[in-house]
Amino acid sequence: MGRLREVGWFGAIGVVSTVGQALLYWVLRLWWPPAAANLVSLLVLTVLNTEANRRLTFRHTAADPVRAHLGAGGLFLLGYLATSGAVLWFKHAQPAASPAAETAVLAATSVAVTVVRFVVLRLAVFRGPRVRSGAPARSPEGS
Repeated sequence: MGRLREVGWFGAIGVVSTVGQALLYWVLRLWWPPAAANLVSLLVLTVLNTEANRRLTFRHTAADPVRAHLGAGGLFLLGYLATSGAVLWFKHAQPAASPAAETAVLAATSVAVTVVRFVVLRLAVFRGPRVRSGAPARSPEGS
């Protein structure tokens, strides 16, 4: 049941984050080029997404916030390269495409990146001992 709960929380947070990023991107595209709008929208939502996942999805693991956000930083780079590449390729292939169409490409690519993100977060960033409900997480120094 624990993994199912994790997938459920991760999915819910991912949907909210994807919608938030798409809306922020769409607004920023009124003034900025695609790569800049994507960078800022992805950066803002990655920080919020990581903290939400640390507190809700992976709350029973002993990963501290610094490790979580550093690990997510590497995933941010992957996500930025994948989503920017997809949007820039789309703009090259469809130069007259609207920001709404770009946003759809961005959101679809974000879904694929999210699957990779869950696997990496689960296996690398939030691995380690699980803490019991109500018990404080032990730091590696105190072990």
